[in-house]
Amino acid sequence: MTTLLRSAPSLLAVLVSLLLSFLALAAVGDGPAHALDAFLAMGWGAFGDWPRYLETGVSSAVLRPLGEAGTKAALLTLTGLSVAVAFRVGLFNIGAQGQMVVGALAAAVLGAKLQLPALVHVPLCLLASALAGAAWALLPAVLKLRRGVHEVISTIMLNWIALNVVDNWLVTGPLRAAAAGDLSIAGTAEIAPSAKLPLLLGTGSRLNAGLLLAVALALVVWLFTTRFVRGFEWRVAGAAAETARSSGVPLGRVVVEAMLTAGALAGLAGAVLVLGTELKYPATLGAPYGFDGIAMALLGQGHALGVLASAVFFGALKAGGTRMQLLGVHKSFPELIQGLALLLVAAKLVWERLLTKRGAR
Repeated sequence: MTTLLRSAPSLLAVLVSLLLSFLALAAVGDGPAHALDAFLAMGWGAFGDWPRYLETGVSSAVLRPLGEAGTKAALLTLTGLSVAVAFRVGLFNIGAQGQMVVGALAAAVLGAKLQLPALVHVPLCLLASALAGAAWALLPAVLKLRRGVHEVISTIMLNWIALNVVDNWLVTGPLRAAAAGDLSIAGTAEIAPSAKLPLLLGTGSRLNAGLLLAVALALVVWLFTTRFVRGFEWRVAGAAAETARSSGVPLGRVVVEAMLTAGALAGLAGAVLVLGTELKYPATLGAPYGFDGIAMALLGQGHALGVLASAVFFGALKAGGTRMQLLGVHKSFPELIQGLALLLVAAKLVWERLLTKRGAR
């Protein structure tokens, strides 16, 4: 019951955002019927076109949408966990995008340069991505502890440093794929087959083992933060730093541990993107999954399982947004739903804080 009550604000925010988005689409489009058709199309694109499958027996009508929804959900889960882990100790990690970028690059380079058995190659690429993301997240932790630099400032700056160094120099320069004849190839070289994440639904879908990894890590984070002493120390440090310090909790160690974990999770998101769907580091990384992770963490209220649920839902909506283009609705429409839900959750927190202060007075 307690868990249900805690999740109620996020659930209500999502439902209200869906209603407001429907009304907005009906108002600017051709009425409620058009809005309903668009929402149905988004649903078929997210969870599979089951009517078409039952009518024709074409499995791709279901497998392809499920694959797109699952791959997006995996990325959102990992970046959302990255932000949520930092939340646990009172830190705001806005640097998941940069950590994801360096993790993706590490996976792309090792995936293309090494020739190893799949049982070794895939874990090695994942480990390299996690270490790269953790190293990138360690910088703001050190700056905070040694110089008092707020992590919001340092992580934002490191995002742009990572994007410019990787996208505008390494991927277009030293690490660019060799040209094939007279044709230039954007991005890095394609990874070896042994580095690819296994597909879960066959070649008719892009759903891969990255989703299983994301779900497993969400469970690990949940168990760690709720069942282990070290996780309890993280929670105390985030809720009351002075109380934690007076109780003997080493705040410096907690900050470093949390940021290393957050960076590793975001780095793994980059690895899942490269090893699962892109199969190389593209000319540009594309969708800002690192920034979307902030929304997943807030909607999930910093709880690992809440992040997982938010990521699965909005990953599905993002996949379904492409189908809405057939009805003249831009594919980014699900981002409006996500933004409204985030705004409503944030508004709830603001009102709660104001009412709490008023009651205290």
